[in-house]
Amino acid sequence: MKYLCLVYYDEQRVDSMTDEQWAALVEQCITNSERLKQSGQFIAGEPLQSVRTAKTVRVRDGAVSVVDGPFAETREQLAGFYLIEAQDLDEALHLAAKIPPAQLGSIEVRPLRQLLDR
Repeated sequence: MKYLCLVYYDEQRVDSMTDEQWAALVEQCITNSERLKQSGQFIAGEPLQSVRTAKTVRVRDGAVSVVDGPFAETREQLAGFYLIEAQDLDEALHLAAKIPPAQLGSIEVRPLRQLLDR
């Protein structure tokens, strides 16, 4: 089964990291991704640009509105994702706990929904 692991952390905390601390975190992420690739459990993953670059689109009664920023006001911002393959939720949670930014924020784990063929 496929699971999406959404990576959240407080961007201000990351912005205050030294170049060395940031480089170490990035290296941990690369190592983790490579380990998952070797096990066949890594499908895709990418970091996101800062929440400062985000726009939110809504359509209500045919009218489109675009506003700056993320949809929700939270202390932690969506920073990236891992798409993984796991036997079950327990294994997905075990893998998510090894995603390095979990040390800074949180990892939301959600199974992908299978849509019906039309």
